[in-house]
Amino acid sequence: MATPVPLRSDFDTNTLRQAARRSRDASQTRRLLALATIYEGGTRSDAAKVGDVTRQIVRDWVVRFNAEGLDGLLDRKSPGAPSAARAGRAAGSGGQA
Repeated sequence: MATPVPLRSDFDTNTLRQAARRSRDASQTRRLLALATIYEGGTRSDAAKVGDVTRQIVRDWVVRFNAEGLDGLLDRKSPGAPSAARAGRAAGSGGQA
C-alpha cells in the first residue's frame, strides 16, 4: 500500500473546523471537516466516510489543500470543452445585434 500524502503542517484540526463554521460553501465545509478528521488522527477511509466520497477523492482534496490552502477546497468549474449548446449560441450570434 502506498504512503498517504501528508497534510500541511501549518494547519490543524481546530483551524479547519473554524474555517468550516465560517464557510458559506457547503462543499468546502464537507471537505474541511473530512480533512479535520485526518488531522485528528483518523484514517483516509474515515475522512472518506465523513466526506461521503472515495479515498481517491480525499487524496485529491489533500493535494489541492496542500498546494492552495483553504481556497483549494472551493468548487471549481470542470475542465473541458464548452457544452454543445453554449458553442452553438456563440457561433449563431455572428456579431449581429
